[in-house]
Amino acid sequence: MTTELTKGARFNLSQTYPHVQQLQIEVGWSATKAGYDIDGSVFMLGANGLIPAEEYFVFYNNPRSPDRALQRLEDSREGRQSFMLDLSQISPVITELVFVVTIDEGVEKKQSFGHIDQAFMAISNPQTQEELARYALTEAFTSETALEFGRIYQKGGQWRFHALGQGYDSGLQGFLDQYHQEGATPPAPPAPESTRRAKAVELEKKLEKEAPLLFDLVKKADISLQKANLTNHQAQVALCLDVSGSMYSLYHSGKIQRLAEKILALGCRFDDDGAIKIFLFAGNSQDMGEMTVENFHNFIGQAQNQYRGSGGTNYSPALQAIRNTYFPDARGGNRRSPLKANVPVYVMFVTDGRPFDRDPSEQQLQWSSYEPIFWQFMAIGKSSKDVKSKRGGILGFLSGGSQFEFLENLDDLEGRYIDNADFFSVEDPEAIADQDLYDLLMTEYPNWLKTARDRGLLP
Repeated sequence: MTTELTKGARFNLSQTYPHVQQLQIEVGWSATKAGYDIDGSVFMLGANGLIPAEEYFVFYNNPRSPDRALQRLEDSREGRQSFMLDLSQISPVITELVFVVTIDEGVEKKQSFGHIDQAFMAISNPQTQEELARYALTEAFTSETALEFGRIYQKGGQWRFHALGQGYDSGLQGFLDQYHQEGATPPAPPAPESTRRAKAVELEKKLEKEAPLLFDLVKKADISLQKANLTNHQAQVALCLDVSGSMYSLYHSGKIQRLAEKILALGCRFDDDGAIKIFLFAGNSQDMGEMTVENFHNFIGQAQNQYRGSGGTNYSPALQAIRNTYFPDARGGNRRSPLKANVPVYVMFVTDGRPFDRDPSEQQLQWSSYEPIFWQFMAIGKSSKDVKSKRGGILGFLSGGSQFEFLENLDDLEGRYIDNADFFSVEDPEAIADQDLYDLLMTEYPNWLKTARDRGLLP
């Protein structure tokens, strides 16, 4: 079943379809006015944001890239342009592919995308004809003569898609001016750390300008990361939220949305793509896609409305779904040998009740202890154990009842390769200062990182 994407959404192709290397990418449109000459093209970019050579601009007069990874197909259908892409053949100097559609001589003819509708970009598996992802552009373009539909880019050794839908009024020439530099030569493969820092700086500037609330939270997260010696640390971040009936008031009041924004800010520091994965669970689990710096406003409320699941509070479907997402080879199964990955996964798991499926949940935690994934459990309500922040008297004690016995006993859970989880509880997610929350999130994680490296889960 295809994944429907909205503007700003990101889709991890390598994680979702790890065995698919050949892709067919189709861009389409419908002209409501005659006389329009519209064409699809692709810019294959290096780490410097430029095509390494003119041959890496694939269009009607250059239908195949020099590495033979990308081919522009002859398409007899009106309003369609298709490309075949072999991910395994892409040159190591290429880190990104930009898919654009332009109106030939649109500026000169005073034509624009104001007379174009039903624009889309679709990614399919050509061997099975299965459509994997689709992005339908819904914006109203008026003066634009060129559209950047989306980008397929590499990050952490994985290929991802970013739905953009960005319009420009400078036609094809604008893209040529942006992505082509006279005399450019193929760059060497990028140094991962320096490239990541550059992207992090770019993301920070974007946050400061477009999302000042997130920018302020990122700065607070920075302080906690500095204390934990994790300033330049890289990790993938996921947020798993209990959506059972007892959590309704927390969603309705906006408290879960604001908590998610705080975790997104942490994700902006751990990763440079400005996105975190969101999972909702009750009786079962559902992957809600990525919450990003572009779509975070009311993302949680919309996700809650889209959740389709049964009642109850079961942890194991959510634990398994997250493992399936990041380590699909195991499919949530019985792992008894260490799995090594370059980048760890940090999961914030939020609930207000004990699991109905204690044994399967324990089993998932045991199996996942052989994987580079850390579970930070946060319970909302009263706990039978006092939990004190490392900030001492600033946060004080969080105390209460006994519905979190399962989480409280995580430190004593046997059958694990390493201790891969931590737990704290709060009566109200907004009763803790942002700075104190970030300190709590970093209480056990640095020690887990050290152990994971020592035991061969991380380099």
